[in-house]
Amino acid sequence: MSATNSWLSAGTVGSPHGLDGSVHIIRPRAELLTLGGAVVVAGVERQIVRRAGTDARPIIRLEGFGDRTAAEGLRGEELMVGRDRAPALEEDEWWAEDLQGCSVHDRDRAVGTVSRLLALPSCEVLEVARADGDGQLLVPLVSDAVRSVDIEARSIDIDLRFLGEE
Repeated sequence: MSATNSWLSAGTVGSPHGLDGSVHIIRPRAELLTLGGAVVVAGVERQIVRRAGTDARPIIRLEGFGDRTAAEGLRGEELMVGRDRAPALEEDEWWAEDLQGCSVHDRDRAVGTVSRLLALPSCEVLEVARADGDGQLLVPLVSDAVRSVDIEARSIDIDLRFLGEE
């Protein structure tokens, strides 16, 4: 599989935590935020020197940021990790970045284009901008709804009948 982008988002820097330069991470990908791992923030590679909190709400401190004021300056910055440093995915797993922009169809019928991947409580869903311009379609990433994903071809085949459409 060839990557469409060599970088993966690991989350966004949120509010400072404490006085030592630690920050909360918003929309984290915990598997990319490992103690000792490297992230790129504001165009500079930094090592994660502290990792606390939970996978759902991690707290990290980056090398070179030793106080609350410095941490506050990072708020809103995206943390990026090189794909070459990301853990291997299982079969039938994809990074959201690989799915965005894929064409979506039901066999030969064009449905639209994936605008983003959303994590809902029950499962992840594809948000598909409809080809006819008539809003969005949410497609759960379950085998009944998604027949196949071909990252190389940038194509996803779905079952509209399962989704309650025609």
